[in-house]
Amino acid sequence: GEEMSNTDRVLKFIEHWNNRDLEEIMGSMTKDCFYHNIPVDPQKGHDEIRAYLEPFIQMASNIEWIVHNIAEDSNGTVLTERTDRFEINGQWMNILVMGVMEFHDGLISNWRDYFDMKAYDKEIARVLG
Repeated sequence: GEEMSNTDRVLKFIEHWNNRDLEEIMGSMTKDCFYHNIPVDPQKGHDEIRAYLEPFIQMASNIEWIVHNIAEDSNGTVLTERTDRFEINGQWMNILVMGVMEFHDGLISNWRDYFDMKAYDKEIARVLG
């Protein structure tokens, strides 16, 4: 069969988020994956990344990541423009995100997300109200 593109892998990864499937999310990353949610400190490796992501996934009763644009360069690096939506306390919060994912052997090895911390803080305050 046709080799999966990294674009397809990212769309699959986003599906795992939308299914709130932490095991599949973690399984999409290399063991030593570097993850940087740009305004905050980076995480490296499964233990740190899982500890960071798990509370988010548990706090949200629903997750919907919407991909507006996706592009893959000749090195297989994938860029996404997204709205990451989390339903918390029965209210949806929306975060506009620009993301970069680099791959090694079909797994995400480096993931950087850029977003506006001020807008994020405002949304979190609103839903936690």
